[in-house]
Amino acid sequence: MTHELKRIVKAYLHAKEKDINTVMATVVALEGSSYRRPGVRMTMNSKGQFTGAVSGGCVEKEVWRQAQKVFNSGTPLIMTYDGRYRLGCEGILYILIEPFAPDENFIASFWNTISDRKEINCRSYYTSNDDGRTNMGTLFNFGKGYLGVRPGLQPSSDLEFFEHQMDPCHQLYIIGAEHDAVRLSSYASMTGWEVSIVTSPSEEKDIRDFPGAKELLAVTAEDFDVSKIDADTSIVVMTHSYVKDLSYLLALSKTSPRYLGLLGPSARREKILNEFLERCPDTNPDFIENIYGPVGLNIGAETAGEIAVSIVAEILAVCRNTQPQYLKDKQGAIHCP
Repeated sequence: MTHELKRIVKAYLHAKEKDINTVMATVVALEGSSYRRPGVRMTMNSKGQFTGAVSGGCVEKEVWRQAQKVFNSGTPLIMTYDGRYRLGCEGILYILIEPFAPDENFIASFWNTISDRKEINCRSYYTSNDDGRTNMGTLFNFGKGYLGVRPGLQPSSDLEFFEHQMDPCHQLYIIGAEHDAVRLSSYASMTGWEVSIVTSPSEEKDIRDFPGAKELLAVTAEDFDVSKIDADTSIVVMTHSYVKDLSYLLALSKTSPRYLGLLGPSARREKILNEFLERCPDTNPDFIENIYGPVGLNIGAETAGEIAVSIVAEILAVCRNTQPQYLKDKQGAIHCP
């Protein structure tokens, strides 16, 4: 959910420039089932602009109505939303609504943590029985102690708290710049991933050609800096050139991404891997085992957009260590393993 927090901070800064107040709503507890789990949050400004969501859209109107009290008083509150008779989720949500006015230290620490790809720890202090406590609120730890989302907020030992950790945004390197790469960039960025496009300098592509992408790296395989590839990284090699695919695969041989996909049919994959092993016979076997090719889940995809959906779905399944199946066939709760 780090990518959602990025959007929230950006929206807050935009509203602050116009002297518009903002409040934040966080789901801090849940009884039963719900569309999303505790830890999800959204912000609203006094002009009625929303960033994020705490449900599929059915709870937000009531959150907005309750938020007016916070705008008027400046005091946080706990909202209880019983969806058993109004929703299909059959759960009771406890939502903390509070003023959102982080200071410059908070903002700087947040963006530094994002840039450094470090985890973020969060605590939301609340009481289930809303009794007007002014010290309810959310604090974030960016590695140097907790910082409140508004001035003066401190941890409160006399309150309950919900605690969770947010990992760095998942990053996706798309090696290739054809039409299908454009679609994959768009869908992956909408999922919340930080997308980097890697393309040959001769392609003459521009970052504006790839909706949602964070950066475009016009580099040869030999000059490709792989030092930022970590355990929260996925890579899809899709240049549509056998020689280029092999070259970039060789450049990646010492990395350990969470997922590595290779576009193209099985026969092409085997040919590339055989030549790869001839050139790099001492490669760690785990690297080869971690290559998914043909890339994507078997969902009958044919168009570039459908193929992008199948690739994103496979990456999610691998990263969440989940075996894809129809939810109608799943036993137990949706969000449980």
